[in-house]
Amino acid sequence: MHAVAAVVVTVLALAGCTGDSSPDESEVVASGTPVPEVSAPDSSRSPEVDEAPSVAAPTSAIVATATDSSVDVYDAPDGNLVSTVAAEDVLTVPDQTPLTFLVQDEDASGEWVQVHLPIRPNGSTGWISVDSVTLGSTTMRIEIDLDDFELTVHDGEDVVLESAVGVGRADRPTPGGVYYIRELLQPPNPDGVYGPYAYGLSGYSPVLDSFAGGDAVIGIHGTDEPDSIGTLASSGCIRLPNDAITELVTEVGLPLGTPVYVS
Repeated sequence: MHAVAAVVVTVLALAGCTGDSSPDESEVVASGTPVPEVSAPDSSRSPEVDEAPSVAAPTSAIVATATDSSVDVYDAPDGNLVSTVAAEDVLTVPDQTPLTFLVQDEDASGEWVQVHLPIRPNGSTGWISVDSVTLGSTTMRIEIDLDDFELTVHDGEDVVLESAVGVGRADRPTPGGVYYIRELLQPPNPDGVYGPYAYGLSGYSPVLDSFAGGDAVIGIHGTDEPDSIGTLASSGCIRLPNDAITELVTEVGLPLGTPVYVS
């Protein structure tokens, strides 16, 4: 296993960082302080993972990390090229965070994997060649229950963290679905609207095209409004208490590609 260092970002524009369309701190200025290292998926692959069932999430997942700054996406193994996903289009710091995908399926030849894509619309998938990525695995996953305002982090069958959360308002809901962690960000002001850390997810607001000068990306982050935990308060992001997001980053540690199941 190796580690991938993420750094402080120049702009953080997550969709649900505040309940208002113009947050008090929509721009984050780089301070040069590195984020604690984000572990990469285990390079020893686990057995093939089936598509996530509707009742229980799988206890392990395969993660594909691009070997270049972009990956070509096809409609089927050996099929037609339909798009190219580039790090500069989907990552805040594309030169310092690897382009990562959560694997949904593999073809019989082992030469192609079907992956969740960090693009609109939510739920987009496509096939990529294994020659363009490094495959690894993780036993970590996050499950978020919107009705109960609860986030649970699992390592295999073990629960390693539980916390109440704040979620999207009725007019700016947190979208349900299967997502994954695509980057870890650290605002220079730990007492700001995003708290000390923010995970950018592969999903987007279903009702906002943009937010705070950027695309309306869904994230999991801290908050400067602790009373909003347990309520419908954000514009789509998941808010954690600052001590919980800090524990998640500095003690639990989640690799890029960690699946996030929102129900």
